[in-house]
Amino acid sequence: MALALLVFLISGTGGLFTSKITLITYFDNAEGLRPGQPVDLQGVAIGNVKTVKVVPGRPLSPVQVIMRVNKDFQQFIHEDSKATVETAGVLGESFVDIDSKSATKPIVKDSAELPPGNAPGIGDVVRTSQTSLQNVDILVKRADSILAEIQNGNGSLGKVIYDPAMVNKINAILNQVQALLNDVNNGKGTIGKLFSDDSLYRKADSLVTKADALVDEINQGHGSLGKLVKDDALYNNANQAIATANKLLADLNAGRGPAGKLLKDEELSKKLVNIIDKLSIISDRLEAGEGSAGKLFKDPSLYNNTDQMLIETRNLVKAIRENPKKYLTIRFRVF
Repeated sequence: MALALLVFLISGTGGLFTSKITLITYFDNAEGLRPGQPVDLQGVAIGNVKTVKVVPGRPLSPVQVIMRVNKDFQQFIHEDSKATVETAGVLGESFVDIDSKSATKPIVKDSAELPPGNAPGIGDVVRTSQTSLQNVDILVKRADSILAEIQNGNGSLGKVIYDPAMVNKINAILNQVQALLNDVNNGKGTIGKLFSDDSLYRKADSLVTKADALVDEINQGHGSLGKLVKDDALYNNANQAIATANKLLADLNAGRGPAGKLLKDEELSKKLVNIIDKLSIISDRLEAGEGSAGKLFKDPSLYNNTDQMLIETRNLVKAIRENPKKYLTIRFRVF
């Protein structure tokens, strides 16, 4: 009797004198549930099962489960919270779990009835486990079949393990690799020289020394690169150039200066567009041969006349040069 009282006090979630409420749920199957087993609220122990019995008049859900729950958790249980019979593992004891995650109705009162939830029974769990065991058995049989094929020397892996020719080929490859490693170790071949030739080390050491000297020169501000890194004047000039460029961009964005007005002044933009349109019209008229300039470009007679006039002018100049007296006569009169 004392042991039973001790168990009750330990598993009663709150002790003998804790205020409790009664909750009732009807299940179609008790699934091994017995009085004294725990009642959880989403995984947290809040009470115990008081009685489990079959009641008449309920053909679909004849199993009545009465639970005693710590009243401190009443605020988390709603009228539509679902009570489900769960099992602790495949072979563990059954317990009642109350789920309030989707509940929206008011808080339950004492002696309220909770709707049952759906959970897989022990039979379902065992059947699922049997299916898993059957799958494992199939995998074991397949693995055993593969091992048997390997032992019989079938397949690539079987040939690798049991075929002497394959073993000889592998040994030949290993011997070649070993010979190659010996040549490398003895300094033979390109790779061997790469590992054993001291000149390569000396060249690498010389290159590192030169690189170190170059870094020192740069740190001391020598040479073009050193001045680029160390010369404050270069930094100031670059900073000043950036500041000037920023001011120029600011003036352009503000529409100041000729270039700024060119970018921002809408009137100037309209004038430029108007000029371009007029030039386009003039170009079209020239192309069509309209006007004096158009005829100059398009009328062949004007070209021919001009060419003829140039020829005659050339001939006249030539004649004057040959016989200037014929064309140039100077008369003097005395009054």
